[in-house]
Amino acid sequence: MPVNLNSKIGVLLINLGTPNDPSYGSVWKYLQQFLTDGRVIDIPWLPRQLLVRGIIAPFRSNSSAKLYKELWTENGSPLKYYGERLAEGVQKNLGDDYIVELAMRYQNPSIESAIDKLMSHQIREMIVIPLFPHYASASTGSVYEEVMRLLSKKQAIPSLKIVNSFHDYEPMIDVFVKNSKKYDLDSYDHVLFSYHGLPQRQMKKADTCNHCLKVENCCAVLSEKNQFCYSAQCHDTTYALAEKLNLSRDQYTICFQSRLGRDPWIQPYTSDILKVRAEAGDKRLLVFCPAFVSDCLETTIEILTEYQEEFEELGGEHIDLVESLNDHPDWIIGMSDLVRAQVVEKQSSVV
Repeated sequence: MPVNLNSKIGVLLINLGTPNDPSYGSVWKYLQQFLTDGRVIDIPWLPRQLLVRGIIAPFRSNSSAKLYKELWTENGSPLKYYGERLAEGVQKNLGDDYIVELAMRYQNPSIESAIDKLMSHQIREMIVIPLFPHYASASTGSVYEEVMRLLSKKQAIPSLKIVNSFHDYEPMIDVFVKNSKKYDLDSYDHVLFSYHGLPQRQMKKADTCNHCLKVENCCAVLSEKNQFCYSAQCHDTTYALAEKLNLSRDQYTICFQSRLGRDPWIQPYTSDILKVRAEAGDKRLLVFCPAFVSDCLETTIEILTEYQEEFEELGGEHIDLVESLNDHPDWIIGMSDLVRAQVVEKQSSVV
């Protein structure tokens, strides 16, 4: 005789991570965990450990801690605060048939603790959404690996769905457009769509069709050959935003920030574009950062402080940043709908 089961669906929202506080020790701990991930710094284990633990973390922790102190608010880390607000809103929107947890790939709340909480509710299905709109091995790929590593230790594993990317998700595009409405686009000389960068070698490793960097503008159009290309997905997001903003191609530039090390990263670099725009006589720039669903160090500090200073030194005057999705009510609804779209209707019965 069939037995009706009322087990719930677990939802795991995962962002990159943040130090527990802006102290040197917490930042060191965060950088050490983050940068020793083999998908982030993709060199052999021993040289990676020596590089991160012996050079990068000790020398960068002090300067990074100062930046985190500038970023920190009365609510703590914006990335974590907005992540919590998003998870709470999605839980409320989805209702009692779902259990929603927030986790960070690095530091707290950990993915392990969040999975344990979901499993304690005897969930029948788990939906994992890495909060990275664009696929990259160093972000979404790392989440895949960690989730699978942890679940492989469980004897009973629920049905699992992991969202690969949502770079063209219209509700996400719409919220960025709505956030830009507080700015008069006609008052800016140029618009930048600045995405987090990646080393070119990681792009090539992800290429299975011998396509990456083989032809000029290989990322300009998303296709079967480059469907998992981070840069191609970033371009695709930009085109969708530009269309809704009524921007012509000469009114905006796609660029990449946050370069680390001497190896070539995805180009053009945002810092180089600042120079180009200043030389063209631009005084006011508006910047979107669509790779980030929450404002964080790379948006609030890197764009509004560091790039603002660079631009002024080059002869420019002002940079404005369109805020990230954060806890916008429409983003909460959009994320809830993204969860619902992953649910495959099944007959919940046991014979």
